[in-house]
Amino acid sequence: MTTTRHPHRIGRRALLGAAASLGGSLPATTALAQAARSSRAIVGFPPGGTADSVTRLYAERVRAARGLQMVVDNRPGAGGRLALEMLKGLPADGNAFLLTPASMLTIYPHLYTSTLRYDPLRDFTPVTPVCVFPFGLAVSARHPARDLAQFIEWGKGRPAVDWASPVPGSMPHFIGTELARATGLTMNHVPYRGSAPAVADLLAGTVQAVLLPIGELTAFHRSGEARLLAVTAPQRLARLDTVPTFAEAGFPGLTQEEWYGILLPAQAAPAVLQPLHEALAAAAATPEIAQALGRIDIAPLAMDPAAFRERIARETAAWKPIVAASGFHPDE
Repeated sequence: MTTTRHPHRIGRRALLGAAASLGGSLPATTALAQAARSSRAIVGFPPGGTADSVTRLYAERVRAARGLQMVVDNRPGAGGRLALEMLKGLPADGNAFLLTPASMLTIYPHLYTSTLRYDPLRDFTPVTPVCVFPFGLAVSARHPARDLAQFIEWGKGRPAVDWASPVPGSMPHFIGTELARATGLTMNHVPYRGSAPAVADLLAGTVQAVLLPIGELTAFHRSGEARLLAVTAPQRLARLDTVPTFAEAGFPGLTQEEWYGILLPAQAAPAVLQPLHEALAAAAATPEIAQALGRIDIAPLAMDPAAFRERIARETAAWKPIVAASGFHPDE
């Protein structure tokens, strides 16, 4: 393997040091053996981040199953947009595909209305999501609130609550603005460049709360340095079964999860799409993948390409009023 060079950096732990990336196929079976001598999986984030690690985790399973030579091609920049723009311009021959978080497809169209250079459905062929994870609201261990109700009561007694998200314009950013609207709290958003500095400032007392991918918080919750008040998952997490969901706390509208998904360029033929989909779905069903992802509270996920396309369209529509209500406008 060779590696070239967040909205979400969930894991600082190693997921697996896989040596290759996901493979594609050419339209004919005989061409498949000739095709992927140096197939590429494009990732819009640097090596070592969660998107990169998840790609490599799946890549090793797919590489072993199909015997392909692969390259992980890290193309960080513009919050993942540069990699998507790159994929858009490539041929749909199965020799290049991309792993992306959901936000680049479902939220960015409502943020970068004049500068976004791709259409999430017109310019790509959805293959499958490969994993899904929720977010958590946490305070430091020194905070007086023991649960979400106490946090809301505490916050209403203050002029404003300083809270952090990992990236401005990210999914946890907008979940936080929805929390403020639902509770009536005045919440001052403090954006960071990644989860690690946000957690550091939470523990130092610079911010009073964080809303981050759950895998960035579980170790601090278990060590007693921070306290998870609620998670955005639809049900309690097996490894955090004492932490309630927002729905249980009375806020079902804050149930949200982020997925990472695989895309091909637009108009990929079925003979290109289906072998890649089948390999990814088979990998997602293995105990090894479930265990590796479960260590950082991520769950494997797969669905057929048509259902995945429908999910992207549905979630894109759902985020539009949320983004508009936030009043947030990035510097395009």
